Amino acid sequence: MSKIIREKQNARAARKLRVRKKITGTGERPRLAVFKSLRHVYVQLIDDEKGATLLSASSLADEVKGAGKVQAAAIGKLIAERAQAKGVENVVFDRSSYRYHGVVRALAEAAREAGLKF
Repeated sequence: MSKIIREKQNARAARKLRVRKKITGTGERPRLAVFKSLRHVYVQLIDDEKGATLLSASSLADEVKGAGKVQAAAIGKLIAERAQAKGVENVVFDRSSYRYHGVVRALAEAAREAGLKF
């Protein structure tokens, strides 16, 4: 592995830790964690006190159509609907090492519009 790739991986890990040390999910206010791969987007509601995942949604679901920001907005709406069905309204948004723009922003705004508060 080249030095440049290692430096990029280390920088991403540092950004993730910098964001994550300020954020903790509880039973009343779980953490809304976002993960992006090259092709798909995954979202989880996590209770860090119990160490348990409460809900999840991803672009692999049959209800989600489209690509890019459209797909992310559908995932945000889906996770908000599932959370409200389970009685969760307030969450803490965890963008991990990703900048708040593009897919991450579309997902967050769609979740807010669908009723999640963060």
